[in-house]
Amino acid sequence: MAEIKANEVYTTGEAEVLLKVSNSTMKRLLKKGLIRANKVGGQYRILGHELLRLLSPVVDEKATEIYQKVKTKTKEKTRDW
Repeated sequence: MAEIKANEVYTTGEAEVLLKVSNSTMKRLLKKGLIRANKVGGQYRILGHELLRLLSPVVDEKATEIYQKVKTKTKEKTRDW
C-alpha cells in the first residue's frame, strides 16, 4: 500500500492509483473543485496535502497544526540570525 506524502506533488494518474478511482472520477473531482490542483504545462499537478484533505480531514488538520508549530518555532529561533 502506497503512502501519501503531504508535500509530494502527484500527477492525476498517480492520484488515481492512490485514491483507487477511475480517470473519469478524477476528472469529476477536479472539475467540481473537490480536489484543488495546479496546471503545469497543460497537465494537472496535485499536492499530497490535497489528497489527505479529501481522504481524512482530521489527519490533514493535525498535520497542518504540527507544521504550523514547527514553522513558528523555526521563525522564532532564526529571527536574530
